[in-house]
Amino acid sequence: MKYSTYFGQTKKDQKQYESKNQTLLQKAGYVDQLSAGVYTYLPLGLRVLNRIKVVIQQEMDRVGGQEVLMPTLIQKELWEKTNRWDLEVPFKTALNDGKEFALGWSHEEVITPLAKQFVSSYRDLPFAPYQIQTKFRNEPRAKSGIMRGREFIMKDMYSFHIDQTDLDAFYDRVRDAYFRVFSRVGLKDVTYLTFASGGVFSKFSHEFQVISPVGEDTIYVSEEKKIGINKEVYDDEVLNELGVRKDQLIEKRAIEVGNIFKLHTRFSQAFDFQYADEKGDKHYPVMGCYGIGLSRVMGTVVEVLADEKGLVWPKEIAPYDVHLVNLRADVRAAEVYEKLQRAGVEVLWDDRDLRAGEKFSDADLIGIPLRLVVSEKTGDKIEVKSRTSDAVEMLSFDELLLLVHKE
Repeated sequence: MKYSTYFGQTKKDQKQYESKNQTLLQKAGYVDQLSAGVYTYLPLGLRVLNRIKVVIQQEMDRVGGQEVLMPTLIQKELWEKTNRWDLEVPFKTALNDGKEFALGWSHEEVITPLAKQFVSSYRDLPFAPYQIQTKFRNEPRAKSGIMRGREFIMKDMYSFHIDQTDLDAFYDRVRDAYFRVFSRVGLKDVTYLTFASGGVFSKFSHEFQVISPVGEDTIYVSEEKKIGINKEVYDDEVLNELGVRKDQLIEKRAIEVGNIFKLHTRFSQAFDFQYADEKGDKHYPVMGCYGIGLSRVMGTVVEVLADEKGLVWPKEIAPYDVHLVNLRADVRAAEVYEKLQRAGVEVLWDDRDLRAGEKFSDADLIGIPLRLVVSEKTGDKIEVKSRTSDAVEMLSFDELLLLVHKE
C-alpha cells in the first residue's frame, strides 16, 4: 500500500491523553475517538485488530472451538430467563411494536437455548462454539483508550460438557491456549494466570493479567509459581490453598486481557436444557465461559511495548511486514515495492515527497518491525533497520527476503 493514498495518516498536533495507547494510536493514525470509550478503527488499526483475530481463531480452533456469529440484539424474554434483565443489562431499546431488546454484552442467553436445539444425548457433547463480535457495556471509567471501551471487540467461547471432569479437562486446554495467544502477540513474559473471584459459580475464576503500571487491577505475584492473586480474593485461606506465603508475593498493577470461568449448570437449568445419558437419565450440561478482549489486547500491547519514539508491534500482529521508505523520487523504490508484493511480503511504502527526517519519524511512530530505505546511497542494496534496534544492515533483495521470512 502506498502511504500517500492512505486514509488516516499521522497527526503532528495530537492531543496528549492520560493513556499512552490512546495518544499513540490516534497520533499514528490507527484509531479515531468518536466519544469516550467509542472508537473508529482506521485501516492501520483494523489490520492489527484482524491479525490479533487470526491468532485467537487459530488457537481456539486448535482446542476444538467452532466459530459462529450470534445476534447483537437479544430479546428481553431471554434475559428474564436468567434474571439478568434488571440486574446486569446496560443498553436497552424498544422497537415500534413495543418489544424490548438489549445490545449484547454477554451471550449465555443466546448460546444456551441455541445449543439446546442440537443436543439430546450425551453423544452430542462436548462442543465449544465461539464468536468474535462487538460488545456493549456501560463502562463508567472509559479513560484508558481502547483498553476500556463502551463498544469493543471481544472473543467469547462457551463450552458444554457431560460432567465436571470433562469441563475441567477442557478448561485446562483453553488456559494453555490463552497463554499461546498472549505469547504470540508479544505479552509472553508479562502475563500471569491470576486467581480471582468465581462469584456464584465456583471458588475461583482465572484472569490473565499483564503487568503494567497503568493497570487498574492490583494483583499479588508469585514469581516462583508464575501465578497472580487478585486483591479481591487475597486472604490467608486463599494463600494456604495455593501454597504461597505473603513474603513470596510482590504487589503489582496489572491489565486484565482475558478471563475464563466455570458456569456449571446455571444457564442450562435456566433454559431447562438437558441431555440423556447411556441409561436414559436426564442431566443438565455443565458449561464453561472464556473471554478475550481483542481491542483490549491491542491497547495493552501498546502500553507494554511502545517506546519514546512510538509504537512497537510484534511481527505476528503488525499491520505490515515492512515499511519501505525512499528518500527521493526513485524508480528503484517502485521496483522494490513491486518485487516485495510479488514475493508475498506485505509492505507499506512511504512514497510521499517529504524530508528523510519526517519519514523516519513517522516510520518509528507507526511501529512496523522492519524499515527499508532505498536511495542513491544504497545503490543496488537495501538499507534494513529493525524497529527495536539502532543497527543498520545493507542487504540484497534475496537476503532481505530471507530475513523477513526468518523474522
